[in-house]
Formats: sequence, C-alpha cells, structure tokens
Amino acid sequence: MDGQSKVKVTLRLGSELYTVNSKAVGAVSEQLSSVKEESMGVFKEFITKPNVPTDVPDELLEGSSDDEEDEVSRKSKTKP
Repeated sequence: MDGQSKVKVTLRLGSELYTVNSKAVGAVSEQLSSVKEESMGVFKEFITKPNVPTDVPDELLEGSSDDEEDEVSRKSKTKP
C-alpha cells in the first residue's frame, strides 16, 4: 500500500463538484497537508470567481438611481 494515495477529498460547492487527491508520497499526515493546500486553492478560486448575474438587465440598475434622485428632489421641495 506504500506509494499509493491514501487521502481523497470531494468538495461540493453549490452545483459544482471538485475532487482533490493527495500526492502519493510520504506519510498520511503529509498527504493530508497536501490535500489541505489544494483544497484551499479550490476554495479561493471558487470564492473569487465573478458571480455576476447574467439575467439582470443594466437598464433596471440605472433606472433605480434615477428614481432615488427624483425622490430626493421631491423631498427637498416639500421642506419649508
């Protein structure tokens, strides 16, 4: 059994599935350490990738700021 990878991790992040295998060198503790490092890389990549929604049109975002400006101008006109 020496020379074989003894540590394997499967990560399910949302709908995505990642598998991390340890390098087949060293003791189990060294394999755990290598899996931890690779897993942290997967987490970092998953967290930092852009999660921009593609189904929201830009016009809605621009329109909401105009509405806020109109509301502010109306409030300033009603103050004595």
